[in-house]
Parts: sequence; structure tokens; C-alpha cells
Amino acid sequence: MVNIVKKWTETSLILKIIVGFIIGVILGLTVPQFTAISIIGEAFVSSLKAIAPLLVFVLVSFALFDANDGIGNRFQTVIILYMGSTLLSSIVAVTASFLFPLSVQLKNISHAAVPSGFNEIIVNMLLKIFENPLYALAQGDFLGILFWAIMIGICLRKVGSETTKNVLGDLADAISMVVGGIIQFAPIGIMSLVFSAVSQSGLIIFVQYSELILLLVGCIAVVAFIGNPILIAAVLRHNPYPLVITCLRESGITAFFTRSSAANIPVNLMVCKKLGLDEDFYSISIPLGATINTAGAAVTITVMTLAVCHTLGIVVDLPTALLLCTISTITACGTSGVAGGSLLLIPLACSLFGIPSDISMQAVAIGFIIGVIQDSAETALNSSSDALFTATSEYYERAKDGKPMNFLGDYAKEK
Repeated sequence: MVNIVKKWTETSLILKIIVGFIIGVILGLTVPQFTAISIIGEAFVSSLKAIAPLLVFVLVSFALFDANDGIGNRFQTVIILYMGSTLLSSIVAVTASFLFPLSVQLKNISHAAVPSGFNEIIVNMLLKIFENPLYALAQGDFLGILFWAIMIGICLRKVGSETTKNVLGDLADAISMVVGGIIQFAPIGIMSLVFSAVSQSGLIIFVQYSELILLLVGCIAVVAFIGNPILIAAVLRHNPYPLVITCLRESGITAFFTRSSAANIPVNLMVCKKLGLDEDFYSISIPLGATINTAGAAVTITVMTLAVCHTLGIVVDLPTALLLCTISTITACGTSGVAGGSLLLIPLACSLFGIPSDISMQAVAIGFIIGVIQDSAETALNSSSDALFTATSEYYERAKDGKPMNFLGDYAKEK
């Protein structure tokens, strides 16, 4: 049994999900009457729904408690670039979702509370923010969870000891391990979810998913090849594409297959070394980027949230769209380092529109179905831009101080 478990965990999650996906299609077409299979998928979604509030609370609190103060102007620049890219990604996703509105298949949508306008959304948001934190955790009200996590994280920086830091860090690691364990069952859960979709709606359901994948990956590509280069060109006054392509090639490809920004940190450290950057800087900025530089997550959160809104018939006006961009930017920074981590934050953005968690978690389930491509592309953008913006900040400070930029470092010498 131990060997079986070890073999299962060591096997590629992408491969297992693909196999589960295929099995789900076959079962849905051949034995649609075996409805008991769908219980597995419901249990999988329920487990994610149960752990997501605690995961967000602990990770955000610990991230603020453990955050570094920075070591100079380079950190100011890189943080601005991290947050600017994430905000830009949200704007790209909102724009694309307005141009190509998509709906997703949801159950029990007649019970969703649809807000009447922007004012009601603001009132609902304020009420949820100041909820009892224990109630917010129990009910999965993510706005309240985020608010209290921020407050506690900031206060812990003032009063917390090294022991407190270790305990909270261990708790964050333990909860992440629990999530990782749940994710190991994703192929089985996805098999069940695909079975339910196919048995109820037939193969036509994958037309909807293919459109959603194209929209998500399209937004990520726009950010990677247009949005980020514009940011870099504005900062460096230099052709950005050699640096962009280098980071995508050296870091993005690896991140695409590992599907983990944390796992790709050693790769990014190596890339920064070959780019000729200061180790005292990139040894901190790269791990920091793996935590808060989550442009791909912002795309996923925004697109999936607006897809649910379109399905429910919620009209999203310009002020609400701008507010969603801000919420997506903030929530993306709390994305867990595990595969599919951004999907667990979709309910937080959906709560902005008064969408209950039993509806928004269905969008999370759809996200896991398409995650073979979506999460890989998202992680490739997130992780490669960690190295990209670290290099940009270093080169900017060198140029400002009148020092040689040494653009591309050893990569330029190899050519």
C-alpha cells in the first residue's frame, strides 16, 4: 500500500488529470445511469470548500507577519512592477470578458441572491468585511476572512515573537499540506465531475470549456507578450523582448510543467544568476515574487468570476468592474503555492457580487477540469515574470546610478 501511495504521488498530476478526464468522458457516454459516480466529485468540491477559508486566513496572516521590509529602492521598484502587472492582468481579463462574454453550467442558480446595483454591492461588501471572524470562517465569507487576516497579520508584526512566527509558519505549512493532499485526489474528483457533465449534457459541454480555456490562455498570452513588455519598456527605455523571451524560455517552460511557483524558485535563482543580478537582491525578490506576483491568478479569478456573473445574469457596470480589478489584484496575492491555488480564491471575488459559496465553488470545480492547461499557463506567467521583474528592477537602478546595465548577463555572452 505504501508503494502504491508513493507511486501515485510521484506520478505527474497533469498526466493523472488527463487520464481522469478521459475516463470521465468514457463513463459519461457509456454508463450515464450510474449516478453514484457523481458523489465523488461532490465530495471533492466539498473538501475544497471546507479548507479554503482556513487556508486563506492563515496564509495571508503569516505572509504579512513574515514579510520583509525591503532593502532599498530596488524593492520598491520590483513590488510596484509585481502589483502593476497583476492589476494590468485583471484589467485585461475584464476587458476580454466584456468583449467575449461566456457562461458556465451551474446548478441551483435560481437560489442565488442577485444584487440590484453597485450601491447594494458596496453595502454587502462592507457588511461582510466586518463580520465576526469565526462566523466568516464558518460561512466561507472571504471578504471578512481577508480583512481579519490582514488585521491580525499586521498586529502580529508588532507583538509576535519568533516562537509565534514558527508556530504560524508551521500551521501554514500544515494546511498547505492538507490542500496538497486534497489535490492528489483531483484526478478522481475531476473524473467524477466530467462524468456528471457528460452524462447530463453530452459532449457539447466541452465546447463551453474550450471557449473558457481559450479566453483564459488568451488573456495570459496578452499579458506575457504585450502587457509585461510595455511595463518593462516604460521602465528601462530598452527593447524588452530579449529579456521577456529569455525569462519565458528559461523559467516559464519549467514552471508550465511543475505548475508551482514555489517549486520553480531554484530555477529562477539560477536564471537571475546568469542574468548577472545581485544575489542579495534576487535571493529575496524571487521568493517574494512567488508569493505576491500572481498576474496569472488575477486573470483566472477575474475571468471565472465574470463567467459566473454572466451565467446568473448579473450586469457588471464600469465602477463594479474597476472594483473587481482591485479585488482580484489583492486576492491574487493570497494565492496558495499549490497547483490550482488561485481557483480557491474565486469565491472571494464572487462574494463581491453576493454570489453564495455553493455557486462559486462550482466555478472552482470547472477550473480544476480545465486546469491541465489553465493552471500550467498561469504558473508559467507568474513564475517567469518573477525573474523578469527582478531583472528589470536591477537594471533600472543600475541605469539610474549611471552604471553599466549588463543587459541579459551571461545569456548575452552565450549568443
